[in-house]
Amino acid sequence: MEIRKFHTVVLGSGAAGLTAALRLRAEGVQSVAMITEGLQCGTSINTGSDKQTYYKLGICGKDADSPYALARSLCGSSAHGDIALVEAANSVRAFANLVNLGVPFPRNAYGEFAGYKTDHDPLRRATSCGPYTSREMCRALMKEVEVRQIPVFERRVAVQLVLHDGRAAGVLTCLLDEDKGDFEYFQAENVVFAVGGPGGLYAQSVYPAVHTGAIGLALQAGAEGCSLPESQYGLASIKFRWNVSGTYMQVLPRFISTGQDGSDAVEFLREYFPTTGEMNSMVFLKGYQWPFDTRKLPDGSSLIDILVYRETVIRNRRVWLDFRSNPEGLDFAALSAESRTYLEKSGACFGTPLERLLHMNPGAVDLYKDHGIDLAGEMLEIAVCSQHNNGGLAGNIWYESTNIPHLFPIGEVNGSHGVTRPGGSALNAGQVGAFRCAEFIANVYSGSSLDEKSALQTAEAACAGLQKLAGESAPRHWREERQELQTRMSTYGAHIRRPEKIGDAVHAAWAQYQRLESAGVRGRTRRDTVEALRNLQLCYAHAVYLEAIAFQMASGTGSRGSAMVMDPVNGRDIHPALGSEWRFMPENESFRDQQLVTRAGAGSRWIPCRPIPEADDWFENVWADFRNKKIYSE
Repeated sequence: MEIRKFHTVVLGSGAAGLTAALRLRAEGVQSVAMITEGLQCGTSINTGSDKQTYYKLGICGKDADSPYALARSLCGSSAHGDIALVEAANSVRAFANLVNLGVPFPRNAYGEFAGYKTDHDPLRRATSCGPYTSREMCRALMKEVEVRQIPVFERRVAVQLVLHDGRAAGVLTCLLDEDKGDFEYFQAENVVFAVGGPGGLYAQSVYPAVHTGAIGLALQAGAEGCSLPESQYGLASIKFRWNVSGTYMQVLPRFISTGQDGSDAVEFLREYFPTTGEMNSMVFLKGYQWPFDTRKLPDGSSLIDILVYRETVIRNRRVWLDFRSNPEGLDFAALSAESRTYLEKSGACFGTPLERLLHMNPGAVDLYKDHGIDLAGEMLEIAVCSQHNNGGLAGNIWYESTNIPHLFPIGEVNGSHGVTRPGGSALNAGQVGAFRCAEFIANVYSGSSLDEKSALQTAEAACAGLQKLAGESAPRHWREERQELQTRMSTYGAHIRRPEKIGDAVHAAWAQYQRLESAGVRGRTRRDTVEALRNLQLCYAHAVYLEAIAFQMASGTGSRGSAMVMDPVNGRDIHPALGSEWRFMPENESFRDQQLVTRAGAGSRWIPCRPIPEADDWFENVWADFRNKKIYSE
């Protein structure tokens, strides 16, 4: 086991992790290193959407905005007001940093950064530099990391967080290259945990295939999670993983269902709507309202997600978007006023869906062509997929773990969002988290407090334990184990949740983890070994997630966010054509002011959400607290 020592290590190399490393250096922490499977392997650099959104304080035009007003939008349900205020107050600072590094956010001749409305947004706070906004952020940040000569250790997969005396003491990694040693211990005073969302937990996922996430490492170490059941799901292509939001829906493609062999093609949505005008208007709304949302049932656009799920999962068929010809009976005059006005103002009331897409957003066509899919010659296969976890690890206003000192979860792995969040707020939260943790580390944890010798002994024991788990004697290959846990999560822990089945799923999840611990996992190559060890944290995480989902349903929250809790007896009907098995439980709104906190082994509990602080902003008092560093004890 090779030993490397740094003051602070950043685990993960997405937009949040890159900014954290840069800010640590800017704040005077010189001994900083980044650890990553690869700079090209994260969600930030491999994902996007029709017009990927960055949400911040409004800084254009006559709209009146303030950090407090933005905080109200950020803490809509089951989110803490103080953290929302932090993300609001620091949004301009974080955004300006990206602009200064060269991210091409659009501005007018006067330097105002124009905005538009996104979901859960009362103003025009959203901005974008195209479908690859987060990729542009990463590229600009990577250039600066190179300029600052911050060490980046690639081709490493973290396999265990090292804790000593109840605090973070570094990271144990496994190397991917066959010609190098097995393990490394990165000993550090502080660990910035920027590992992204739980992409590897689901079979139906729009997370990039190269991104699995590593929240399980922190959960295994005993870190508290919050709002773990609150994920987002929506329609996405599956051959190439991409959200089919925005213009992809607004051009009104045909929804086609086929058998597994591609036969028996049917335009299946038509039977569920009284008129073709209503059907097409609802498809249009999916562009604006992409995430599956139980508040948009039974008479809203989320019915589309249910119908796609019913075809693909219940009926075992395949669903496609066809941009080559118009839906049955398309009449622009029969559309809702909102849909018709948008298309008219865009000059798009003509031609086929593909022609409209080329007219309004040609880059959306090129994107798929760049990945081997020609929308002019083939249909696009879709499914309802996992997209984002609004929950994650629990942190304070400086993004330090609530129960493990010196561990700083930032980015999607930090569960600051709660149930509802404005579209694009995740990018802002990651940047703000990077600024905040770097400032805190530089001002509070800049010294040396770790017992390095004892921490090394802890790491050595952990390494010995991991070495025993990987080998050729285990009964199943890591791919079989991965498929089992992902299928379980997509079946029981995605947007359709059935209380009568979740208990068995939790039991099976923990049984699988115990089997992995006792029997190990089988593999022949270094990659097999790494993936086998990765399965440990993924399997642990999915068991904790399912346990939290079971607790939430038993608490009686009902259906909220992207989670529909089924209730065939007393529930609400979704649609006359769907049977009683599709009735769902309405939301119990009393839980909006509470947050679910989960710790593995200790179970889950509800805590009251902290309100938005009414801060004393008298300048002389603020200045005094800042000079005396009292702000870091808040």
